[in-house]
Amino acid sequence: MIFSVLTLFPDMIRNAAGVSILGRALAESRFELDVVNIRDFAVNDYGKVDDQIYGGGTGMLLMAEPLYQAAKAQCAKYSEMPCHVIYLSPRGRKLDQQMVESLAGKSHVMLVCGHYEGVDERFLEATQAVEVSIGDYVLTGGELPALVLMDAVARRLPGVLPSADAFEDESHGAGLLAEPQYTRPAVWQERAVPPVLLSGHAAKIAAWRKARQIETTIRRRPDLDGLRRLSEEDWRAAFDVLSKETDDG
Repeated sequence: MIFSVLTLFPDMIRNAAGVSILGRALAESRFELDVVNIRDFAVNDYGKVDDQIYGGGTGMLLMAEPLYQAAKAQCAKYSEMPCHVIYLSPRGRKLDQQMVESLAGKSHVMLVCGHYEGVDERFLEATQAVEVSIGDYVLTGGELPALVLMDAVARRLPGVLPSADAFEDESHGAGLLAEPQYTRPAVWQERAVPPVLLSGHAAKIAAWRKARQIETTIRRRPDLDGLRRLSEEDWRAAFDVLSKETDDG
């Protein structure tokens, strides 16, 4: 898989993508990263890529032409594969796990990082860019959202995580939030690890984890689809585990 990133701050992308799991996956060629400086496609020798907004208003807007030429060059560079253009924007569809999994199946994803007041709408129309948001707030540029999306998608690629089971053990992996988790010591500041996790009984531990995932999701994110996909058996098993825990407590 190839990520092309169009940005005014290429070092910000390269530096962040070069560390941790993402950096290791990149070093192992689990995916490719092609970072493009938008100013390389400026409309004049002074590196001009932005201009004032028609109709008035404060701030500057990234011009359509430099962005279009940068995107065109990247699509031509990898012409053997379809190019999926994504513009990171607060008005876009919110990034979720379903979108992440869909993008992980693409061969070439181009991430366009806006800046200033955004980008000329005609660039989005010309490239049929899909607008994607990472949340209902405004950032100074699209670089951080691009890195968030890249990290989420890269983790779904073969060989990036140690095993396929790791996907299901994470929050949102099965449409549910993760259960509470603990490590040593068994008692910390008079707070004890739930006894079932110390029992060594694999089936009971698995049942407890599933029940607590369901409970956590109901309390914090009742909107998640994972709850609607649970079977009657799942609900009954979770109720039995949580009821016993309450009785014991």
